[in-house]
Amino acid sequence: MPATVTLLIEPLAADDLSSDLESTFREVDASAPALRVGELSTQRGDGIFETLAVVNGHAQEAEPHLQRLRNSAAICELPEPNLAQWHAAIERATAALPAEGEFAMKLVLSRGVEHGPAPTAWLSAAPAADFSAPREQGIRAVTLDRGLAHDAAATAPWLLLGAKTLSYATNMAALREAKRRGADDAIFVSSDGYVMEGPTSSVILRHGDEYSTPAPSGAILHGTTQLSLFEHLGELGHRTAYRDIPAAELASADAIWLVSSVRLAAGLTALDGSPVPFDAEETRAFNAYLLSPRD
Repeated sequence: MPATVTLLIEPLAADDLSSDLESTFREVDASAPALRVGELSTQRGDGIFETLAVVNGHAQEAEPHLQRLRNSAAICELPEPNLAQWHAAIERATAALPAEGEFAMKLVLSRGVEHGPAPTAWLSAAPAADFSAPREQGIRAVTLDRGLAHDAAATAPWLLLGAKTLSYATNMAALREAKRRGADDAIFVSSDGYVMEGPTSSVILRHGDEYSTPAPSGAILHGTTQLSLFEHLGELGHRTAYRDIPAAELASADAIWLVSSVRLAAGLTALDGSPVPFDAEETRAFNAYLLSPRD
């Protein structure tokens, strides 16, 4: 089987109950030209995306990712995606991948060609990077000012803060800045002093037996991996909380993790140059759960 899969998708209206979903997408060679010059996703980043993991032939958390795609579409005033169509495309792509291994699958919905009649959509899947080192040994992080108050989404909705958009230049710049400071990743802090999220991850802190993450106020992206892990922790009898977390609490945490769909759980070993307690055993348990089939 090929290690990469790319499907071009002809988006259906959300209420289209077409039974022939397979006819609405076609597989193309990943190296072949597929997008037009006027495509707004490449010209302006005017679109949304989701990245989910495929682990040993199972697409992880497909429904939560698609629900978040739909939420992003609403925020960005894009046509509502037809979730049945996207589920069918995910199943088709997953079946075309090798049955063993870890893969990253990206779903993209763009506004399309400027002045065009319809949005553009596609799905691509490729082998995931080797994340064994950050999962097993942890990562170093720095805090970076996001330049926005933690409640900015309510006062400035045009910033699209609750949507996962293709405009990721700031996120990538933050990762480069982290590396310039001798770290592997970053944690955004609001201008009024609250923990937000990582450039590509959610933040989880542990104080005693309570696990907390920043409240999904709309200024941060509600993480699918964090949601799944909190459900798992709840089933194990642990306390979980969504709350506004002052940045000062990072220094008092018993452990800190950055969690995401493909890298999974990476525990911090240092923050802004100061050591952070790294719980290797718990991190292994988190990743064992996150690598198990999850719907």
